[in-house]
Amino acid sequence: MTDGIDPRDRELARILVRHSTRVKPGDMVFVQVSGLEPLGLASAVVEETVAAGGAPYLHVIEPRIHRRLLVKASEAVFRRLARFELKQMKDADVYIGIRGAANVFETSDVPRKQMDLYNRLVVEPVHFRERVKNTRWVVLRYPNPSMAQLAQMSTDGFADFYYRVCCVDYSRMQRAVEPLRKLMDKTDRVRIRGPQTDLEFSIKGIPSVPCAGECNIPDGECFTAPVRTSVEGTVQFNTPTVWEGVPYENVCLRFERGRAVEATAATAEQTRRLNGVLDQDAGARYVGEFSIAFHPHILQPMRDILFDEKIAGSFHMALGRCYDMANNGNKSVVHWDLVCIQRPECGGGEIWFDDRLIRKDGRFVVKELAGLNPEKYR
Repeated sequence: MTDGIDPRDRELARILVRHSTRVKPGDMVFVQVSGLEPLGLASAVVEETVAAGGAPYLHVIEPRIHRRLLVKASEAVFRRLARFELKQMKDADVYIGIRGAANVFETSDVPRKQMDLYNRLVVEPVHFRERVKNTRWVVLRYPNPSMAQLAQMSTDGFADFYYRVCCVDYSRMQRAVEPLRKLMDKTDRVRIRGPQTDLEFSIKGIPSVPCAGECNIPDGECFTAPVRTSVEGTVQFNTPTVWEGVPYENVCLRFERGRAVEATAATAEQTRRLNGVLDQDAGARYVGEFSIAFHPHILQPMRDILFDEKIAGSFHMALGRCYDMANNGNKSVVHWDLVCIQRPECGGGEIWFDDRLIRKDGRFVVKELAGLNPEKYR
């Protein structure tokens, strides 16, 4: 420890401030923390921000209190909160979000109507329309016993894993992903095959975006979006997921003309909840993102999407909202990432670009992409 702050938090803070958000003198930096355990990292971020010439504003959310707000607030309360939070976000040049809730399922019993109101009235204008579009932002989770339990690891063992994963050489990753970006930009038809999966769609004309530590920590993916009405076929996601505090497994979707016309999960109750999410608005049943992941140190799911969507040998698709950088025109309050691992121990699978096999059983099989296989840049 140095001055009460873990040296690993100092290293991570430097990545967040210097690499991810590129804080400059005069920047207003909104540091938002959920939970109390990340305060050491938050302190390091505040110090690093000041050293970079930025002005840090620290906002701490206590998740159990926030849950009470979600349960009890009226529509008028949410609207008033949104006006206040929007003013804060509009004045920020940089947003650093550190999530460290002790219980990932804290909002699992918040009524669907209340979550929908909060998402539509607060999250949509403050985060999706203002923060994502108009700030340099990065979000991450902080290691705690809850995350260690989900990963089925000891607390100390998970912490070691966490810092190894989050503090990789992102400059090296940027160089390694560039050939994949170029190939995706030239591709029209994508076909994905695997257990319970045979899916086709077009990504023609939609930019691909390489991700190497800019908006997410950890990072390691390259994403685009399907042409909105081009998705056809069936896909099963073999990685457990949590959406708004509710766990789901074995989500399976069948698409016609881009729309998920059938959606099931492991149990009848999960299927009911899944379809409730997808019926929130017209865009929730369409795909807003397709991404190929390659982080060399992330191999197993842990029900945390910032990690799981980067698993080596996986791909993911997001139901709902697309990103402006890869805009397919789909709008929704939902952006739900669902992950499928294609390594042999998870059932294998193939990804084809324009009738050319580019990845098989989780490994890139074309020469120009071989540098993204894990052993090449661990």
